[in-house]
Amino acid sequence: MAISLRGVTKHYGALHAVDGVDLDIARGEIFGLIGHNGAGKSTLFKMMLGLIPATSGEILVGGASVRGRGFRAARRHLGYLPENVVLYDNLSGLETLRFFAKLKGAPLAQCQPALDRVGLAHAGKRPVREYSKGMRQRLGFAQALLGSPQVLFLDEPTSGLDPQAIRDFYATLRGLQAEGVTIIITSHILAELQERVGRLAILSAGKVQAVGSVQALREQTHMPLVFELQLQAGDTPAIAQALEHATAATPEPTAQGLRLACPREQKMAVLAALAPFGARVLDIKMHEPSLEDVFFGFSD
Repeated sequence: MAISLRGVTKHYGALHAVDGVDLDIARGEIFGLIGHNGAGKSTLFKMMLGLIPATSGEILVGGASVRGRGFRAARRHLGYLPENVVLYDNLSGLETLRFFAKLKGAPLAQCQPALDRVGLAHAGKRPVREYSKGMRQRLGFAQALLGSPQVLFLDEPTSGLDPQAIRDFYATLRGLQAEGVTIIITSHILAELQERVGRLAILSAGKVQAVGSVQALREQTHMPLVFELQLQAGDTPAIAQALEHATAATPEPTAQGLRLACPREQKMAVLAALAPFGARVLDIKMHEPSLEDVFFGFSD
């Protein structure tokens, strides 16, 4: 495992920011961490990075305990992009990376390739004060890549990025994953994570409410599938009756046909009920619960 947490807590007096978290993250995994503001995500990040001590519990990162002497060496193989990137406005992009490389003990030769990788090769000599918010975010990502980290912690990494930059960012993550890098990412933009993480954990009030792939979490919440049917005029009553007989759920009429919400395990029964109507069913759209639906299903 790249990361293992057992019984981890962080208390600030009566406030339990993190409250008994158990979690395993495999090497080479892109893992999402989602939750409301104040759910404990950033606190958990900082504890895994060794920036703040846990009140209790054990955290292993790269096989080293964050409380142990060996973690200083292990930390050189970690990368971190905080939610709010603070940079020196008077330095150029390249000078900024050289500054961070010296702090990390990373080779200065990695700085220009890091700029290239995040799409800032053209702006490396410009002062950071001239950078847009998205460019600053990409420069922050570049510093996280210095030292060839084996584990990357990314806290709201796409803040300020335009759609093309977001696509490029996730393409970079897939390349890093192919190199064996473990990536832990938080984001409030759940639609971004839905198709881009292998697994995720939902945090609420400092506790892990659920862990798994998006599909596994959908199945745990028992949220319905939604069918939208486009039908030929006049066929709606007969098809509605067939669907209600097959599922015991009542279809709702729409402008173009019917809408049916039913348990996931009845999907094949719905399709079987529709089959005899053949071409009289003009179109079928099936909607899975989104990650946002799943999130609220666990956190409400």
